[in-house]
Amino acid sequence: METLLYLSASETDGSLGQPALEALGAATSLAAALPGTTLLVGLVGDQVQPAANQIASCGAKRFLAVAGADFAAPRYASDAAAATALIQAAGATLVIAPGTSRWLRCLPGVAARVGGRADTHLTALETLNGQVHAHRWYYRQRMEGVFTRTQRPWLLVVDPGSQPAWVGLPGQASLEPLAVTLPDNARRTTVTGVREPAADAQTIRPDAQLLFVAGAGWTKKQADGQTHVPEAERLIRDFLRLSRASLGSSKSLVDLGGEGQAVLSFLSHLNQIGQTGATPRHPKGLATCCHGEEPHTVGWRFVNERRAISLDPNCGWARGKADVLYVADAFQVMNRVNALLASEAKV
Repeated sequence: METLLYLSASETDGSLGQPALEALGAATSLAAALPGTTLLVGLVGDQVQPAANQIASCGAKRFLAVAGADFAAPRYASDAAAATALIQAAGATLVIAPGTSRWLRCLPGVAARVGGRADTHLTALETLNGQVHAHRWYYRQRMEGVFTRTQRPWLLVVDPGSQPAWVGLPGQASLEPLAVTLPDNARRTTVTGVREPAADAQTIRPDAQLLFVAGAGWTKKQADGQTHVPEAERLIRDFLRLSRASLGSSKSLVDLGGEGQAVLSFLSHLNQIGQTGATPRHPKGLATCCHGEEPHTVGWRFVNERRAISLDPNCGWARGKADVLYVADAFQVMNRVNALLASEAKV
């Protein structure tokens, strides 16, 4: 019999974000699959009552909370102290938390404090022969490992985008507040403000339904023998604005900037998809001016529906790596697509 603690932090408005709801979905599914398991909720933040009410119908027996101004902003010292107190108060043998930067930063240290073990970047949880097994990808998502542990408490940090989010009715949850007093040296780090790009300048959107990948072909010479980088920038920016897609790139394109060649000004290595880049989890993906070679397409492993635009009918996408390949000029296609999107937006 396990005692499973779902651990999360509230957003600035007191609610739970998408990664937190996905982790809760994993926690409720695992609790249902393990007979005799008790599900508890542990919340951290400035105000957590709205978060508790949001998930009041999740089936948890108790709702524990560490709340106050000291726990509003992410900080290792305060987050570690709060998580330790919640795990000990719950008597948890299993802990499931969302893989946000806040918990990835502190939970390995928390595991050491409570005498347990922590595993991060997990993509699935299941039960086999009455034991919990975790799934994790290794070697840039080329190999999947399935493992279990006997050490308790076992802290399981689930990657965002890998689980279906919990869905349920809100209600009125009864919170059990825990008093956690921070020493002065735990308050040395302070958050003085938040700097973030404007909404239109943000190109990486994890929750987007579509991943749009730009390849190096956008910066190469076109049919007229000239490069058209400014036009490529305009087409891609307009598409991202109209579709609210997330922007990815091949390694070859982001590397061009270091070689002194003309590149898309809004791209960085953060946009890179593939073996040495990110592995996003969008429902759909559209690759443009990209050859579809293996080091890049391995980053598409979790994209369910894949389409590509390329002038090469024998590119990597045509060899079983895309569901649909459009053999066409990406400049012409995207110009037409943007016109259609713009006309729909006016209706």
